[in-house]
Amino acid sequence: MAILDDVRSYLRIDATDTSFDGEIEDLISAVQSELTDLGINPALVSSATDPLIKKAITTYCKANFGYDTDNAEAFQSAYEKLKIYLMNSGTYQAVSSV
Repeated sequence: MAILDDVRSYLRIDATDTSFDGEIEDLISAVQSELTDLGINPALVSSATDPLIKKAITTYCKANFGYDTDNAEAFQSAYEKLKIYLMNSGTYQAVSSV
C-alpha cells in the first residue's frame, strides 16, 4: 500500500519499522471513509494519488497519530481547511449517477 509508506514517512517512522502499521492503516481507513462520506470522489480517495487527497490523508494522520503530538491542533486545523476545500471544489465531488 503506497499511501501507507507515504504516511509512515510523513510521521517520521523508518520505512523498515512496521510496528505502527495497524494504527496507521486504521487512521488511513478512517479519513478515507470520512472524505467519501462528505461527497469526495471515492475513486480519488481510494487511490490517494491526487496531491490534495494525499495531503489531506497525511495531515489527518499527523493530527491523530499517537497520544502526545505537540502540533496535533495545528494539523487538525490544516486538515479541516483541506477538507472544506475538497468538499467545495467541483474537481473532487463524486460523480452522480442520477
